[in-house]
Parts: sequence; structure tokens; C-alpha cells
Amino acid sequence: MIRYLTAGESHGEALIGIVEGMPAGVPVTRAGINEQLGRRWLGYGRGGRAKFEHDQIHIYSGVRFGETMGSPIAMRLDNEAFTRDRSGWPGVMALEGSGEGVEKVTLPRPGHADLVGTQKYGFDDIRPVIERSSARETAMRVACCSVARAFLSALGIEVGSHVLRIGAVGFDHSREWSALTSGLIARGGAGALYRAADESETRMLSPEMTARCIEHIKETKKAGDSLGGAYEVMVTGVPVGLGSYVHWDRRLDGQLAQAVMSIQAQKAVEVGDGIAAATEPGSHIHDPITGDSEGYGRTQNRAGGIEGGMSNGQPIVVRGYMKPIPTLIKPLATVDIASGEAQPTRYERSDVTSVPAASTVAESTVALTIANAVLEKFGGDSLAEIKERVDAARS
Repeated sequence: MIRYLTAGESHGEALIGIVEGMPAGVPVTRAGINEQLGRRWLGYGRGGRAKFEHDQIHIYSGVRFGETMGSPIAMRLDNEAFTRDRSGWPGVMALEGSGEGVEKVTLPRPGHADLVGTQKYGFDDIRPVIERSSARETAMRVACCSVARAFLSALGIEVGSHVLRIGAVGFDHSREWSALTSGLIARGGAGALYRAADESETRMLSPEMTARCIEHIKETKKAGDSLGGAYEVMVTGVPVGLGSYVHWDRRLDGQLAQAVMSIQAQKAVEVGDGIAAATEPGSHIHDPITGDSEGYGRTQNRAGGIEGGMSNGQPIVVRGYMKPIPTLIKPLATVDIASGEAQPTRYERSDVTSVPAASTVAESTVALTIANAVLEKFGGDSLAEIKERVDAARS
């Protein structure tokens, strides 16, 4: 099975990642990973860091002549915030020394890991918590999961996403955007979906909705506030039978939910029309089965491609719901952990919203989950071996 580890801090020298368990023969290039890293910066409403970070991955092991070798893949992603002239971060994040003269951060932000992190680890300075809990960590996650994404692509499985809502502006029900996605999926799978979404400043498929969201973000920025939202991740080309109904921890929908919820600031997830399924009758929700000489199908896909914890051959649909970013220009009430006095929060540079970016990160974490489900069902040490088995299952 594929697993990965990330290390590093938001304003440290670099982020480090190691991916192990990747089969041999998977096409992997720096350009392919850097393309996905660049997509992570998409979206109107991003903060100042997007202006100077130009993520470029360095691969140190596990790849030879553009293909994986089956051995661990080690990667590094430099933080330009650390290396920029006059940044001050080398002193703030120094590996050695006493820290004398470095200002401590003592005002925890509501909704962030700040206070609980200091309580858990016994810090008198919130800086270590801010640095590791930051969404900057997702840059290395995208890099690591891009290798899994390349593996899936070689098997004809594509992953894509689009934004459904930012704050008060967006779609309310899947029937409102299904016509937009179905045509794209029919023409080019989930790859066509994400490329179309990337053309929008908010990663929304509707130009009218994009324009409304941009105005909403502008107004929210003027008010010193932030916005959350929702997005949809779709996976096409998935063979039948990934996951399992026989053990709780092998259910594919449960694994996908964990993958989305592991991303910073995500507060809810649904598979297919999961939320609507709680209010609508079963005659509307359950997908009628069809069958002919070509195999079985469904007349709709409100189950999101998963029944009984297993993929059913329809596109997999997962939606994530992100809370507003907890760093606000307009301060909220907090308590200084050094003095115990009530004070307003201080401002740390941040985005107004990063829902478009979160949707691309979710693509990556979902890709890793699907890749592991493929390996669990089909096994194999090389891409050629696994592809032969997947192709046989589809025939």
C-alpha cells in the first residue's frame, strides 16, 4: 500500500515528503508535479504569500529516467518565505540557539489550532503550532499525492473538482450543476472537469456564478472577514469493486471521508447526495439498475458511485465543506496566554477564502485513497502487472 509522510513548517527552510509503496514503472516527472502545485495557488481572494511562492519540487530518490523504481520517493519543496532577503524567518525559525530576542506569539486565534496546540504540547509560544498546523503543509501533500495521481492516470482513472459555493453565493442542489458536469465528464472524464474549472477565478463552472462570487469576496474583504464554501471532487474510470462491505475500515466511502476531512479547515463531507438523502424519500435517492450485453449501469448517480462501501462503476462523487479561514483582519476576542488578559486577536497575513485551493488539495487526497483501493483489489509490484489486471476486470 502507498503511504506518505510530510515534514516541515510554514516558514521553515523547506517541506519534506516521502512516498513509499508506489509500484515501479509509473511515469513521474517534476513538471507533472509542479503543474499540480501551481493549481494549488488558484483562486480569487488569495493572500500575499501567493505573490512570491513559486513552488518547484526537487526529487531526490525513487525515480529514474522518468519512472518510479518501486523504492521510496523523497522530495523537497523550498519555502521562499524563508529564503527571501530581509524576511527575518531564518532567525524566527532557527534550528539552534536560545530564541532570545524573538517575539513570542501569545494571542490564540479562535477557530485555529493555536490554543489547543499550546495546551497539548506545553508551549508558551504559539509559533510552533501556527507553523505546523498551517495549510502550507498541503503543498507537500499535493506533491506526494501527485505521484498516486500519475499512477491512476496510467490506469485510465482521472480525478477532478470544481467549486460549488463560496460563502453565501453558490449552487444549492446537485441538479443545479449536474448538467454542467455531465457534459464535461462525457467528453473527457474528470480531467476535462478540472481543466474547465481552472479557467474560472473561483473554479466554478458557471461564469455568472463566478462573477457573483468575486463580488462577494470583495465585499467580505472590505468588511475584514473571511469565507468558507463547498466543492465537489469526481473520479472517473473507476473499476467495480474497490473497497469492501465486509470490514468497517475497508469501506471506500469511509476512507474517502477521512481523506477529505484530513485537510485543514474542512468541517463536513458527503458522498454523492448524502445530505439530501437524509430528507428525500428512497424512491428519489436510490439509483435504479439497468443491464444489457455491455454490463450493468444506473439511471442516475445520487449514490456518488459507491454502494455498500464499494465502487459500482459510476463516477465517484465526494463533496467537502470548508469553514471560513480563522485569520481575520477584523479582530475577534481572545485571551493572552502570557498575561491571561482578554484582548483582540492580532492579524496574520491570510486569504479571504481558499476554497478553490482546497478543492485541488482534495483532488490529491482522494487520488491517494483511490490508488490504495486499486492496489488492495488488484495488487502487483509494477504498473504493467497492475494494468493488465485492471484491464481484465473491465473487459
